[in-house]
Amino acid sequence: MSHTVDIPQEIKAALRKFRFARRDQGHAAIVIKINKAKLVMEEVEQFDNISIEDLAEELPENSPRYVVLSYELHHKDGRTSYPLVLINWAPSSSEIGMLTLHASSLIDFQNTADVNKVIEIRDGPEGLTKEAIDSKLA
Repeated sequence: MSHTVDIPQEIKAALRKFRFARRDQGHAAIVIKINKAKLVMEEVEQFDNISIEDLAEELPENSPRYVVLSYELHHKDGRTSYPLVLINWAPSSSEIGMLTLHASSLIDFQNTADVNKVIEIRDGPEGLTKEAIDSKLA
């Protein structure tokens, strides 16, 4: 059985606005969840200038989320860039039907958010660290 999760226009608009926002310091994130009853994506919250540790604490320990992260990356040559990264927050303690729905919608969401780099986090807040992200972006 194939369930398609709808990505409403307001989510697409919020992602576009987030993508093109001017940033000069810190990490920013937009958190999206799937409403299982309505089979539609919904914005949970946006964070500006949040630490990765605080972001990890804000995410639920047993429910998957898509997190588009504008990540403050300091390069060895002194430059700073803000790549967009999709964090696929899929704690293994999540309900299996929700994880399946979340996984089946990942590519659609990734394409809509127009993000190339996906970081999978399955082990809860301990897995989402600055070091983990840096190692994936290096």
